[in-house]
Amino acid sequence: MSVHVRTIFKRTPELIHACVRPRRSMLYLPGSNARALEKAATLPADSLIIDLEDAVTPSAKVDARNSVAEAVRARKYGKREVAVRINPLNSQWGEDDIKYIAAAGPDAIILPKVEYPDQICAMEDMIKFYDASQSIAIGAVIETPIGVINVNQISNATSRLCMLILGTSDLTNDLRARHVPSRSPLVTSFGLCLLAGRAHGLAVIDGVHLDLSDDIGFHYACEQGRDMGFDGKTLIHPKTIATANEVFGLDSSVVVHAQRIIKAFETAEREGKGVATVDGKLIENLHAEEAHRQIAFHRMVCELEKGIR
Repeated sequence: MSVHVRTIFKRTPELIHACVRPRRSMLYLPGSNARALEKAATLPADSLIIDLEDAVTPSAKVDARNSVAEAVRARKYGKREVAVRINPLNSQWGEDDIKYIAAAGPDAIILPKVEYPDQICAMEDMIKFYDASQSIAIGAVIETPIGVINVNQISNATSRLCMLILGTSDLTNDLRARHVPSRSPLVTSFGLCLLAGRAHGLAVIDGVHLDLSDDIGFHYACEQGRDMGFDGKTLIHPKTIATANEVFGLDSSVVVHAQRIIKAFETAEREGKGVATVDGKLIENLHAEEAHRQIAFHRMVCELEKGIR
């Protein structure tokens, strides 16, 4: 069963895949660090976000852009998603970032500080000139109160948009909130972004955990994000990849249970029934659809992991 993506757009198969591909772990890499770009080919992250924005000083941005374009063209990252976070379009680097990076052909280009749908539309217009394959997806970082308020319109801007990424550190600061373990000041923003993303068939990715010494807190944040509905988490250090993959992945018991649900519901349908039971619990069509989604996701993860070893 294919994964259903709700959208008013008719997406190409490549862009549908861009919406549903595994993103349990999305690792930020500084575009100016050649060693990090080389090492990334050995890391088990589902997705790499090569950064030209915050992680690169102004004096190094042009050289970093050239290095990143070369790394993307080299196609050395296997089946991992390769995304590049560019500088804002209204900066002195943004338009040239798109020109050189789109021509190199990454899987996605990520725009920071998205507050209005027009930003995504303008970005798409630029990408069209340089994307020979016409398959580069767009990611939007939502990290300001205005971005959160407008997230539904942003999510509906273009069929190329495949994911929303929460910029939780900037958002917390802009809200004048405190960085607390429960992340309670962000719950409303999380909910609005998840609602918009799901309504328009997008992946929605949780923000980074800044305290690298806090393993327990990081694990809790991953579980919290998973339980809220996020597809994965952005990361700033390779040591956190395994935990994110584990928490946002499916263990064997979940996969087996999903298979049982599918089998039970198919049997019920053959018997002319609209419901089934598994372990005494009522199973309806919505449970069968979720089980199919879990099985499809598990298969994509297995295929991805084969391609990055």
